[in-house]
Amino acid sequence: MRDSRETFVNHAFVTGYPVKHSRSPLIHGYWLKQLGLEGSYRAHAVSPGDFSDFIASLKTGQSGFTGGNVTLPHKETAFALCDRPDELSREIGAVNTLWREDGLLHATNTDGRGFTANLDERAPGWDTCSTAVILGAGGASRAVIQAVRDRGIGTVHVVNRTLDRARELADRFGASVHAQPMPALGEVMRDAGLFINTTSLGMDGTPVPPIDFTVMRENGVVTDIVYVPLKTPILKQAQEQGLTTVDGLGMLLHQAVPGFEKWFGQKPVVDRALRQIIIDDMARTT
Repeated sequence: MRDSRETFVNHAFVTGYPVKHSRSPLIHGYWLKQLGLEGSYRAHAVSPGDFSDFIASLKTGQSGFTGGNVTLPHKETAFALCDRPDELSREIGAVNTLWREDGLLHATNTDGRGFTANLDERAPGWDTCSTAVILGAGGASRAVIQAVRDRGIGTVHVVNRTLDRARELADRFGASVHAQPMPALGEVMRDAGLFINTTSLGMDGTPVPPIDFTVMRENGVVTDIVYVPLKTPILKQAQEQGLTTVDGLGMLLHQAVPGFEKWFGQKPVVDRALRQIIIDDMARTT
């Protein structure tokens, strides 16, 4: 949302370190062209040592940006430095979307909304189950845990090699979230309706241990927030065992919608053409 006192509107960014791999400029560039809007969205690398100065210039308007996205390793630092983080991001402790409004730097975390929108589109009814299993307790799992809990799934098991990290998240997100060690994976998956991988397992050809998905509910859904490769080893296993699978690309696309609407004033649509643009880019660059 633009500040009426500013003249440098309709210019947004994605910042991280490194950030050249980001596909966000492709996504937002597609929407700007599709909607016939003036403006720009570009990758802007900022080192950790320079990030505080960058945020300061964003607050004053000297950066030339009205807002933007934040990716690794800046999400937690951006949360600490923004003026008005919303309730979602305060619980998570990290932000990925920034915008100036009324002279203040506001922030939110759209990862959870992107996650649920992807499942809503590709596996309607996924949230009718009573139990979900989330593999991994790293930073990427926080928004997913929050989103699944907020959709009303009564039991959420967070399974992690380091049990203390899973316990930290269970404490953060409440009584419906339960920490589990890796040896308990098979047991907690019994009759679960949703399995989510938030780890890097299967990324860049890393090995993945065999997982028995047949113990899940008959119409269970397996999803992976990793989207390179599009069909990860975990999704391949689940598909071969007869489960419905949802890749992680839609999460990337849908999480971008709220930010675009804030910066450029129109709500874009995630369509097949945009998805294919990103798939084609992945084929060229991976």
